[in-house]
Amino acid sequence: MTDIKFAAIGINHPHIYGQVDCLKEAGGQFVAFHAVEDDLAAEFAAKYPEAKRVADPRAILEDAAVSVVLTSAIPADRAAISIAAMQHGKDVLTDKPGMTTFAQLDEIKRVQKETGRIYGVLYSEHFEVRATVEAGNLIGQGAIGKVINTVGLGPHSLRLNNRPDWFFERSRYGGILCDIASHQFEQFLFFSNAMDAEVVSATVANRAHPEKPGLQDMGDAHVRTADTSGYIRVDWFTPKGLPTWGDGRLTILGTEGYIELRKYIDIAGKPGTDHLFLVNHEGPRHIDCSQVERPFGRQFLDDVRNRTETAMPQERCFNAMKLALTAQQLAERGTEWAR
Repeated sequence: MTDIKFAAIGINHPHIYGQVDCLKEAGGQFVAFHAVEDDLAAEFAAKYPEAKRVADPRAILEDAAVSVVLTSAIPADRAAISIAAMQHGKDVLTDKPGMTTFAQLDEIKRVQKETGRIYGVLYSEHFEVRATVEAGNLIGQGAIGKVINTVGLGPHSLRLNNRPDWFFERSRYGGILCDIASHQFEQFLFFSNAMDAEVVSATVANRAHPEKPGLQDMGDAHVRTADTSGYIRVDWFTPKGLPTWGDGRLTILGTEGYIELRKYIDIAGKPGTDHLFLVNHEGPRHIDCSQVERPFGRQFLDDVRNRTETAMPQERCFNAMKLALTAQQLAERGTEWAR
């Protein structure tokens, strides 16, 4: 399996482009995709002319040459696609959220264990962001001592007129903490060097979009392990004047210093993306992470070849989504979304 062939089923979220590029850059061969929507398929095919569009997903599932299936379908549909792929002997790399209900999570875990396939979620705010990768490298070298707290902020731009109907339907996108905040839950586990954690509190709300009652435009949560604590906030309130889709930030506090990431923009004026600020006994400094290697794609394909878990431990992958679902459920108690 020197040359791994992969395909995509469901391309509803633009994250599919990052998923494809991640594996292509690591040497994977993109050979086919299935999409129901002609408009999405036309743009996608123009970007990846090497991949054949197939009318029936079974053409991918039953192709023995395809080793990995990607999906960025509507969130509520991703679990069924992933399960079918694993049952057909494929490894899976899905967009986040990997699922929208606990029942889907339980079934995915059962099938993954039964088939022995790899089930991966591309938590892009970690694995595709060079500054986040470099923060992990620095912490591994002891730059801030032992991690004791994280604050993860994930603001996004709503762009109301450019969103499909499913984006505003709670049952289809899964809720704001299940969807966006799964990024932050995974990062909390990673930087805590933990496989699991406890959700202490969580809230969701629709603060400013009554015309879209299914939308949750704000959510936050507190989490903890035996040795760390964390706060997560996600929202759809990025101002129009910000020249990017969101000012994603992460602060990691250690016993001997702290790191702050400005992932997509430095509003203080430094150009580009992937800004890391490190403060420890040597003083404060800014690190440009724009050239840092992102190893996830290479590691994932190595895992496919070697049946290992170097890109992301399977347990952590599942538990990041478990935390997101737990927080979503806790936050919705007593609200209209719980009915």
